[in-house]
Amino acid sequence: MSGNIKLLGDTLAAAKAEGRSALIAYLPAGFPTVDGGIEAAKAVFDGGADVVEVGLPHSDPVLDGPVIQTADDIALRGGVKIADVMRTVREAHQATGKPVLVMTYWNPIDRYGIERFTAELAEAGGAGCILPDLPVQESATWREHADKHGLATVFVVAPSSKDARLAEITAAGSGFVYAASLMGVTGTRESVGAQAQDLVRRTKATTDLPVCVGLGVSNPEQAAEVARFADGVIVGSAFVKRMLAADGDLADGLAGIRSLAAELAEGVRQQA
Repeated sequence: MSGNIKLLGDTLAAAKAEGRSALIAYLPAGFPTVDGGIEAAKAVFDGGADVVEVGLPHSDPVLDGPVIQTADDIALRGGVKIADVMRTVREAHQATGKPVLVMTYWNPIDRYGIERFTAELAEAGGAGCILPDLPVQESATWREHADKHGLATVFVVAPSSKDARLAEITAAGSGFVYAASLMGVTGTRESVGAQAQDLVRRTKATTDLPVCVGLGVSNPEQAAEVARFADGVIVGSAFVKRMLAADGDLADGLAGIRSLAAELAEGVRQQA
């Protein structure tokens, strides 16, 4: 069974055809529970997200700030497993028909087995993987299996990336390029800043892939700002914060993230 890389590409192209950025939401699997995480993914789609990234909780999430670390810890203490991540992808995609990716560090895939992971993700209807800590020069085996199963391989670029390095990364990637808006970890910021715009400009000079910006976007104003120069706006910590603020009340948490998705979806539709 083939994964949904084409659906991902079509979704990003459709947003562009509407003259706007795509809204990409991130939520960890298993948070606050496996069932609750599945409902959360559906809720952000209901609110207006175009794509969802399902995080595979990790004990040492080097790219993630304290908010997502807290959610990961809750999921891990709840016993979340890779099978639960696959179930989250499957149910979120089946319920909406929209593209769902997995964001994961490399170690869990390496331990699970590349062929097993890619085959199961494709079977679940996944669109691909975001791999923030897999070096491009060590990614050939992964990309071979991902390509075979119709899965996108999304790499992360940072403001520190030199132009030659950007070209190397974008040549190896597929689906889209994840541009980290600033140096550091995920979390909400007061301003996304000019660094992100410069990084998108430099990245676009190397590739025809869509370039989507994450790290720091938390409100409609920031989403609108980033949407003026990026093909997609990625929001994670702000959604997780809403779920955490519900303090165990799942219905309240789902209402909060559905509402935030609607606000952000409006933000990416604002004209410059």
